[in-house]
Amino acid sequence: MTEDPITTPSQAANPGCAVPAEVSRPPQKRRGRGFPLAPVCAALLAAAPLSASEALDVPSGQPVHLDEILSDENPGALWLRFRFRAPKIGGTTDYDSASRDMEYLCRTLVVPYAELHGLKPARVVISLSDRTVPFGQSDPDATQFFEAFRLEDATCIWEEF
Repeated sequence: MTEDPITTPSQAANPGCAVPAEVSRPPQKRRGRGFPLAPVCAALLAAAPLSASEALDVPSGQPVHLDEILSDENPGALWLRFRFRAPKIGGTTDYDSASRDMEYLCRTLVVPYAELHGLKPARVVISLSDRTVPFGQSDPDATQFFEAFRLEDATCIWEEF
């Protein structure tokens, strides 16, 4: 494994909340790679205090946990992928409720994150999964919901996926 200049070896083994070690540096443009896990994501996201293991408040009331943030260079454009674990989707939380949660997460987490790090992604993909599924792998037993947005003037605009 080649050492990433942003990621230390111990952090590379445990990707999670994608917080650049050097805020002034834009993320390296690679396909499907995350940034290192930060001990406290909220302080860097400029959102309400939370740690990576705490459930986030969302409109549906379901427990939602941030698993990781990935940057992705997709046909010459930066995409950010915010991956959340939401154990109740597909069971007690339906797609319509989860969709409202994803729009809320875009407004309250993605927008401040992008502004804090000076990122101008072409697209943001927010995913909810009832279990942790490694990026790029499939799990036929997992329930996953996805929404894509573009950011315009600190506003999340839904994009048909």
